[in-house]
Amino acid sequence: MRKIIDPFFKLLEFLVVACLVAMVIMVFGNVVLRYGFNSGISISDEMSRYCFIWLTYIGAMVAMREKGHLGVDTLVRRLPLGGKKLCFFLSEAMMLGCNMLFFWGTWKMHDLQVTNISVVVGISMIWIYGIGYVTAAVMGIMNVHKLFQLLTGQLAEADLVLVVESEDKVVLAEIEPEVRGRA
Repeated sequence: MRKIIDPFFKLLEFLVVACLVAMVIMVFGNVVLRYGFNSGISISDEMSRYCFIWLTYIGAMVAMREKGHLGVDTLVRRLPLGGKKLCFFLSEAMMLGCNMLFFWGTWKMHDLQVTNISVVVGISMIWIYGIGYVTAAVMGIMNVHKLFQLLTGQLAEADLVLVVESEDKVVLAEIEPEVRGRA
């Protein structure tokens, strides 16, 4: 299974980078053309906006896998194991509910987005906002997988805290013993 999941997320990471590079090239190129040559490419403004939308949604999927979303874990870290499990369950269940709502909302807007054509590029807006289907499905699958792991006892206590420590704290934790040893 990891042979499928890891390349999928590598593809998503590549798409994030590709969207970012495309945005930079289109916006910078258009600025140079406008101020240097008094012209521009009308499609670049709209396409850079669409790249930003995709970058945001794809980045959210990657961040969820890497536990990169913002969170406050002050209370959860102090709870006993049962409390951590309850908070983990509630958190994952609520995120699953939000992903279901997100998928349903994209579904409800589908017919409108299919008939809505972008002004400059001339494509159906479902090609832009249809990423909501993918995002909601992928993140929902991740939620279901985490809930399954919790209910089958496959998660360690450290896995029950959904927030990854800041890199600054890790570096400070490594430096502190050295500083104390010198004093």
